[in-house]
Amino acid sequence: MKRNAMADLIAWKSSSGRKPLVLRGARQVGKTWLMKQFGQLCYENCVYFNFDEEEALRSIFETSKNPQRILELLSMIAGEKILPGETLIVFDEIQECPEALNTLKYFKEKANEYHVIAAGSLLGTLLARPKSYPVGMVNLLDLYPLSFEEFLAAAEPALYAYYDSIRKDQTIEEIFHQRLLEAYHNYLIIGGMPECVSAWVEEKDPAKVAQIQRELVAIYENDFSKHNGKVNSGRILMVFRSIVAQLAKANEKFMYGAVREGGRARDFEEAIEWLVSAGMLSRVYNVSKLEHPLSAFDKLDQFKLFLFDTGLLKHMAGIDNSAILLKTNYQFKGPLTENYLLQQLRGQFAVEPRYFSDKNREIDFVLQYGTEIIPVEAKGGEDKSAPSFKRYIAQHQPAHALRFSERGYRTDGAITNIPLYLAGKTKDLL
Repeated sequence: MKRNAMADLIAWKSSSGRKPLVLRGARQVGKTWLMKQFGQLCYENCVYFNFDEEEALRSIFETSKNPQRILELLSMIAGEKILPGETLIVFDEIQECPEALNTLKYFKEKANEYHVIAAGSLLGTLLARPKSYPVGMVNLLDLYPLSFEEFLAAAEPALYAYYDSIRKDQTIEEIFHQRLLEAYHNYLIIGGMPECVSAWVEEKDPAKVAQIQRELVAIYENDFSKHNGKVNSGRILMVFRSIVAQLAKANEKFMYGAVREGGRARDFEEAIEWLVSAGMLSRVYNVSKLEHPLSAFDKLDQFKLFLFDTGLLKHMAGIDNSAILLKTNYQFKGPLTENYLLQQLRGQFAVEPRYFSDKNREIDFVLQYGTEIIPVEAKGGEDKSAPSFKRYIAQHQPAHALRFSERGYRTDGAITNIPLYLAGKTKDLL
């Protein structure tokens, strides 16, 4: 599979400011595969150590902080000499050994000529415990499920070649528009979890994909009790299971009372923080003003929570495949579209997307592009009605206003309509 993060890893290898790299991401998003692939492609050798599978490894880091001594012992275990710049050292499931995570700072200070990459699930949750996290001594890279672009490259390489050639203001022929829409609908069903994409590419069996999604949800729910630290695992589970109902509400804003009757912020704040830090949920804040810089206007008590993978959200919501494929207006179409759009927009802009909502108006997403503020409307079908969005454009006349929908790529007055399958190219199309 083509993973865009590979380019980031190659840039890291040759960077003059390279530090040990920590790869963060939810379980099963492909961290291990990516690190091993990177080692094979870009180094003479790759030595791989998994702290979950080999518990005895932990004793090396518990007894010594000296990188040279650690490298000697690791060479003996690997059965080959570890050479600076030629061998990639991979530490997987490093959350199981906080001492190893902490030792990365000594690699930076005393042995930075060695190339070290570490990964693990729930590493974001360790950020809250600075003793075990080498702040400022590591480079960080976040890995997410496959984007639509990566999915397309894996599932339909010929169609991906056309997609890759699309440039700003290009006319997209109707035959390609329909084929890309079809691929987009498939992505809503399958999502971007590598195991699901791989099963689809190999077997084209939706039942198999659904089975994998069911198993993944069970794995995550099991993880909550294993790795929760001081946070109540029951509350983490309640928040996670409430996401579908939260997004199905009229305004989608997260309500503590929808998790449990009478629920308060103090009951579930830590659970939400844990899920966001673990990469399982994405939090989008409401802003009080559509002005630069957006983060200055965050309403910290008003936010929406989205799931990290659209395919898993579709599965958890129990949406039948036929509803998506036959383009019917099912109840959950809007939230599923927004979840998809957020996944594709994430990481394109320096500032994470926000949304805007007050008593009279709601704008689905707000992007900051340099000092420019861009309003975004997300439409699941071809519908054009969006009174709040149009009113904002009439009043403020922004340089860009984007509507994502199943309509073709064109400009309607002040609004640029971008097909949902091109969301991953948003920044290039501005």
